[in-house]
Amino acid sequence: MAALGEGPAAGAGFFPPLSAEDEEQLPAEIESLCMACYRRGVTRLLLTRIPFFREVIVGSFACSSCGWTNSEIQSAGRIQDRGVRYALAVKSRQDMNRGVVKTDSATARVPELDFEIPAFSQKGALTTLEGILDRAIAGLEQDQPDRRKTDTEVAGKIDRFISKLKGLKDVESAFTFILDDPSGNSFVENPYAPQKDDALEVTHYRRTAQQAALLGLEAEGSEEDSADSAEDLRNEVLHFSTNCPECNAPAGTNMKLVQIPHFKEVIIMATNCDSCGHRTNEVKSGGAIEPLGTKITLHVTGPADMTRDILKSETCKVQIPELEFELGMGALGGKFTTLEGLLKDIQGLVEKNPFTLGDGSCPDKAEKLCAFGRKLQQIVEGQMKVHLVLDDPAGNSYLQNVYAPEDDPELHMERYERLFEQNEELGLNDMRTEGYEADSSSHR
Repeated sequence: MAALGEGPAAGAGFFPPLSAEDEEQLPAEIESLCMACYRRGVTRLLLTRIPFFREVIVGSFACSSCGWTNSEIQSAGRIQDRGVRYALAVKSRQDMNRGVVKTDSATARVPELDFEIPAFSQKGALTTLEGILDRAIAGLEQDQPDRRKTDTEVAGKIDRFISKLKGLKDVESAFTFILDDPSGNSFVENPYAPQKDDALEVTHYRRTAQQAALLGLEAEGSEEDSADSAEDLRNEVLHFSTNCPECNAPAGTNMKLVQIPHFKEVIIMATNCDSCGHRTNEVKSGGAIEPLGTKITLHVTGPADMTRDILKSETCKVQIPELEFELGMGALGGKFTTLEGLLKDIQGLVEKNPFTLGDGSCPDKAEKLCAFGRKLQQIVEGQMKVHLVLDDPAGNSYLQNVYAPEDDPELHMERYERLFEQNEELGLNDMRTEGYEADSSSHR
């Protein structure tokens, strides 16, 4: 029997795309020991790839003797470059039906009740917000009969707290649900996609040393080693092995430092998978964060604008006001492409939303996505005039001026002072780069 990941097409075979119409995508069944009655039960494992998300392993156990069941979900992909934090303002009963992907390393909190589900205290789950609360209630109720016999006071306090959790399910009053995952592999559904959800705030952040250690990640190298490595890359293309982000098969990635005319130095990384044919490129800034943020606004007037070069950094937000569309920081990563390529990537991103596919999808949501895709196609074909806004607080994004060195009448660039929240998201508030020499002298 071949080992997992062996051969060029192993990843594609083990992680087929998730599809409601694929009847051949059946889970593997393994006979297992039931930990409740110690008899034989059945474990079912489904290795699949959720579109717009990543590879996951869905597992469930059922015992026909005692009726005990259990289920969990595990991420089969890599740990993301940044952690993610979702803050959802729950105001109606409909919010309880939002899809939630909660990994083992995620922490769930409700500040109004001072309630927290710590990381690694529960198995990962693909569920809803109501399912998260049901799981917490079931865990608290599990030992209540024994507590009522041994400690009635503690049992009474837990009963009152369970009643408050059940009140959250009925949304008797508005509350905040926070899902914080340093691995970056958790997710909370936006039912209004592709429009922005005002009730949902998504923040990507850099992990602390404690969070990295909790995830089993090695400490980063010194700044001097990083500077030496960057210097060596200036005159050569670096090739290293990795896994394909689509099929998880072994693939190769090329990395090169490139100087963009009239802009700055960037790092371009390109991945090519011989197994499934997937190709992708990602761009990261090779310089420092700029002192001022940059907001670039382009009035798209025709098909000729589709050939403009665009450098979208991973800290850049993309907005199309006429469509009430906003693409947050971190989405699509860094890209060096054309305006047409960026619009095609956005179109593919919103069409593959897993919560609008399959039997559980809502026809209204699917129709909204189709209508949004048609409007994007009209922009590409020059049938609709819109404004494209690139808002990058790090100042590392770029949009080509086709009239250079003259001013572009359809292109407007604005530099602005970053807000405290933007500096916090970029990790600049706690960064200190001056005064070390004075501190060293005072300690001598």
